[in-house]
Amino acid sequence: MTPPLLAVVTTVGNADDARRLAHAMVGQGLAACAQVSAIDSVYVWEGEVQQSPEFRLLFKTTEAMYASLEAALRAAHPYTLPALYAVAWAHVEPAFGAWVAAGAAGVPPPGHP
Repeated sequence: MTPPLLAVVTTVGNADDARRLAHAMVGQGLAACAQVSAIDSVYVWEGEVQQSPEFRLLFKTTEAMYASLEAALRAAHPYTLPALYAVAWAHVEPAFGAWVAAGAAGVPPPGHP
């Protein structure tokens, strides 16, 4: 049976930081995969409405790895207040779930499904 899986999301301000975090978290075995997407964010910061380009990172991991992944992201994140949140997966194709679980346990997955 596949353990509970999560999509962990954060954002950064540039592609270099996104790639750095993606490689670090996957390389440490904290996530099986990281996806990087360019986005345009509108938000309130210090009382002002801001708009800026950002990069969203989505990490595929297990619930058991969340605390370690969050701690590593906090330590390496360039933002003062990083957005960090997780979404539990209600339904997962079993072979893909096993691949994510293996990768998030630091076991080299047998290839991308």
